[in-house]
Amino acid sequence: MNFSNQLDFALELDASDPLKSYRDLFHIPIHNGAEVAYFTGNSLGLQPKSARAYVERVMKDWETMAVEGHFYSKEPWWEYHEKLAAPLASLVGAKTPEVSVMNTLTVNLHFLMVSFYRPSPKRFKILCEEKAFPSDQYMLQSQVKFHGYDPDTAIVTVKKRPGENAWREEDLLEAIALHGDSLALVLMGGVNYYNGQVFPMKSITAKAKEQGAFVGWDLAHAVGNVPLQLHDWGVDFASWCSYKYLNSGPGNAAAIYINEQYLNRTDFPRFEGWWGTEKGLRFKMEPNFTPMDNADAWQVSNAAILAMAPFLASLDSFKTVPQEDLWSKQSRLVSYMSFVIESVAATAPFDILILTPEYRGSQLSVYFHEHGRAIFDYLMSQGVVTDWREPNVIRLAPVPLYNTFTEVWHFYSALKAIIFEVYATSKSVHA
Repeated sequence: MNFSNQLDFALELDASDPLKSYRDLFHIPIHNGAEVAYFTGNSLGLQPKSARAYVERVMKDWETMAVEGHFYSKEPWWEYHEKLAAPLASLVGAKTPEVSVMNTLTVNLHFLMVSFYRPSPKRFKILCEEKAFPSDQYMLQSQVKFHGYDPDTAIVTVKKRPGENAWREEDLLEAIALHGDSLALVLMGGVNYYNGQVFPMKSITAKAKEQGAFVGWDLAHAVGNVPLQLHDWGVDFASWCSYKYLNSGPGNAAAIYINEQYLNRTDFPRFEGWWGTEKGLRFKMEPNFTPMDNADAWQVSNAAILAMAPFLASLDSFKTVPQEDLWSKQSRLVSYMSFVIESVAATAPFDILILTPEYRGSQLSVYFHEHGRAIFDYLMSQGVVTDWREPNVIRLAPVPLYNTFTEVWHFYSALKAIIFEVYATSKSVHA
């Protein structure tokens, strides 16, 4: 598509957008009497308007039924989490029994490491990307220390090539092959939080399995953002949070994927609790653990229902979204934002660089050689909500469910204003 940085062009794209009605499903924050241009769905998604009703339904059941709500409410609490499995499985390309909702993301990864990181003197290494999300780094370091290994030797980090802003697939695959005999686990982020790169999950999974290693994915920035086929790719396990592109609310419940080959097994190691035991036996309080025959076997505690209610509200709205339209709009929306950034960068008085490669989801990470923080502050003052990361990087995530092309144009207009009015030089801007 040939883009234009004129307002009329953005308005035309919005008029023909097949997903334009979905924006009405969300509360849009207000700044100075007008809706903000919210480009931070990669950090916290907007609130679905339906979320309050789902929460209030639970509150009413608690009010009127108290403990009996576990079994006799319209949506019984003791199996409430089960309602989320099927729509999540659809989003990640899994079978419903392979998915369960529980805990938070890093907690889940620690639990999953019990099952999938079982080092031996020969196989003890974990491979991940350089500068993974800090919580993942801390989790991996503490796990290898727990097993008596030195993180400096047990954790292999794959670096980007000097002067490049993204990882190359061939470098990732080569690293897996190089450490193959000593590799116990490959655990990476499906989408890098910093530069927004989508990793080649299918090929990395295949190469890791070929080397005899387990492979898992942190999908915090991937679920709801990029198409996934975890089961078909042969992924062993994965976990993800729900408050970014899934719009479930701040710090809300996470979910896991466990490949079906590890389900319904009593010989497979995991930390266990009573909510993972067979439903029919759960309230018999027997001393021996009998696991559920699905991913729920990894649950240890009963579900946080008030947290899961807005999560369910969001997933119910996802059910109606045509996936082809979702990914098509995302591609156009992100490409349009890339276009307007590059049109500004072409004549800006300092370097502006998009760090995110072409293999991306909704996120663009933009490096400003100068004045990055001041530009971020100005955009926020104009009702353009973005995300700041050191050093001098602004992350933007135009989300197809609720962002518009006109909002991208307003971002462009504000970006031009701060750069060429405040930091003007002899260079001139082309419209």
